[in-house]
Amino acid sequence: MSRIPLEVEIGARALKGLLGAPENADALVIFAHGSGSGRLSSRNTYVAEALRKSGLATLLLDLLAPEEEIRRSNVFDIPLLAKRLSLATAWAREQAETARLPIGYFGASTGAGAALVAAADDRRIFAVVSRGGRPDLAGDALERVRAPTLLIVGGQDQPVIALNREAQQRLKVESELVIVPGATHLFEEPGALDEVIAHASRWFLTRLPRPQRQSA
Repeated sequence: MSRIPLEVEIGARALKGLLGAPENADALVIFAHGSGSGRLSSRNTYVAEALRKSGLATLLLDLLAPEEEIRRSNVFDIPLLAKRLSLATAWAREQAETARLPIGYFGASTGAGAALVAAADDRRIFAVVSRGGRPDLAGDALERVRAPTLLIVGGQDQPVIALNREAQQRLKVESELVIVPGATHLFEEPGALDEVIAHASRWFLTRLPRPQRQSA
């Protein structure tokens, strides 16, 4: 399997993505980016690279086409973003490199809300991680999520901490709220994103099941 992320196009709208699959990957993590971000996000690219080093395949994608991003309302259209994420998930299950891999979601900002909505509708999503996310935007879907969910928030991101605490109370599954001391919403402080990676890796590697491998 490819070690270097490859450009892919997904679905009839040809959504742009970056698929990176290390040899003998244990699972696939699909990224749902937040408002004003996409597959080339420096922060999520950094996280994805670290996850691949731990043996996880990654798919970073643009949930909206460039012409759709012009309309601000689309950026906060959680049902639309969740539908696109589900489309990418179905696509991944049909690819030779990733078809056998258990899947988890990594959501950032509004993308976390979309990830939780998509996970609520799919029993085969086995773990969700939110970074500086808005899980509250998932609304009533929170109570239907079956995947163990990790919420990571910066210690200086006070309004989002409160929203995450409220959302966690609505979750009916295993969940954990991690607050990274001194970090702001984008985790731009030295070492902050590395803490995100450590917690996300732990969550995915311990909650995602091992894939079924073909015997020789």
